[in-house]
Amino acid sequence: MNIKKPFLIAEISANHSGSLHRAKQLIKCAKINGADAVKLQTYSPETMTINSKKKYFKIQNGLWKNRYLWELYEKAQTPLSWHKYLFDYAKKIKIKIFSTPFDETSVDFLEKLKCPMYKVASCEMTDLPLIKKIAKTKKTMIISTGLSNLDEIKTSYNVAIKNGAPNVILLYCVSKYPSEPEDFHLNNIKILKEKFKCTVGISDHSIDRRIAISAISAGAEVIEKHIALDRQRKGLDIKFSLKGKQIKQLR
Repeated sequence: MNIKKPFLIAEISANHSGSLHRAKQLIKCAKINGADAVKLQTYSPETMTINSKKKYFKIQNGLWKNRYLWELYEKAQTPLSWHKYLFDYAKKIKIKIFSTPFDETSVDFLEKLKCPMYKVASCEMTDLPLIKKIAKTKKTMIISTGLSNLDEIKTSYNVAIKNGAPNVILLYCVSKYPSEPEDFHLNNIKILKEKFKCTVGISDHSIDRRIAISAISAGAEVIEKHIALDRQRKGLDIKFSLKGKQIKQLR
């Protein structure tokens, strides 16, 4: 990917709130407000966890505190049956669309839709079989680094390159939802650029748009932000999402 200006990725995630119509509206919102691409997440609850009420499967803190993992993933998923419709719609209105697969079967599913590039979530970036699977598609791979140290990032990056990824983009990320300004150390963007000699960006889950703007000054060439509609009030990710016209402030 030849990036001449910050490449803005609008992440839909769970803000469709179970509505295919709203998912379509979010894609249109991203297009109208200047995003370069829109991103989905591809998984089913059964590929993420098990349906258990044991304490190990209950979220203990944060935005989704006291929710069980199965319940959260079931509510947050973008159903597989929606994907073709959303891919076709995005192509129709001329905005790039791609996804984050959370397991190898999801990569196979997305390949059938001719997904043009892939994102690896922070929680999956040490899943080397998944990284190998994506790399072998010979498409651009974006990797979020939120939960990893430099050695882990190096291992994942090298596995991606060795297995055929033509281009690997690393995203500095704070895996806290929402994250606060004091959680960020934007010098890490420079460290990643110097260490890996690749395109580096930020996956920003903060409530402060100045973080992304500051990240650009620190050298970020890709910005990923969750989005919602202008007057949307409900959504699992609403508390750290840009709403409608706010997206333009990052252009």
